[in-house]
Amino acid sequence: MHTHSITPDSVQVLAFDIFGTVVDWHGSIVREMHDLYPQVDGDAFALAWRAGYKPAMQRVMSGELGWTLIDDLNRMILDSLLPEFGLIALSEADRKHLNRVWHRLDAWPDSVAGLTRLKRKYTLCTLSNGNIGLLTHMAKRAGLPWDCVLSAEVFRAYKPDPATYLGVAKVFDLTPEKVMLVAAHHEDLAGARACGLRTAYIERALEFGAAHPKDIAAQAGNDLHLTDLNALADTLGC
Repeated sequence: MHTHSITPDSVQVLAFDIFGTVVDWHGSIVREMHDLYPQVDGDAFALAWRAGYKPAMQRVMSGELGWTLIDDLNRMILDSLLPEFGLIALSEADRKHLNRVWHRLDAWPDSVAGLTRLKRKYTLCTLSNGNIGLLTHMAKRAGLPWDCVLSAEVFRAYKPDPATYLGVAKVFDLTPEKVMLVAAHHEDLAGARACGLRTAYIERALEFGAAHPKDIAAQAGNDLHLTDLNALADTLGC
């Protein structure tokens, strides 16, 4: 841990992973399923939908699929899941609405307050595989105070492709070490670190729901390891 070398002025932009780090995708989907389709096991449904995400992105990265927005990948995964959850009869309108649950994800309880504090000193941007429309709708609804919405869509590459992390530095005309990635996923942080970005790990033990707690042990290499975004604001003097 080289926390000693981080001074509040050494970083200018904080780039945030979104799904799981800033918003609670699992809990939000479980709540919506409970309201819309109470007969379905919302926990299993949320996990199955999210599990389809990496293989779908891999199909794009390998060139098997052309560049595809996450909204469209999510819809492909959703259509493939509906039969096994007894929802094959859903109309096109209902499928469209359910797919947009990813636009309606609720923030973790500390997110808005923590981001608002951090924004006083730093430029805040998203760095998500989610598409721009999705991230903008989500921010509008949840009150997330981004200065800028950056997405895989802008760089036509999904994390952990270096084009995403280096792309943020390029957008703001900064050297990579002036950008810090904030994420609840070690793989994402490792990708950023390999590109020269600073890294802050945020513990989200319940990302996959209370029944599936995540290992949140500190890992060597990250500049910071914090419980939540208010703790990040404390540490960075905001």
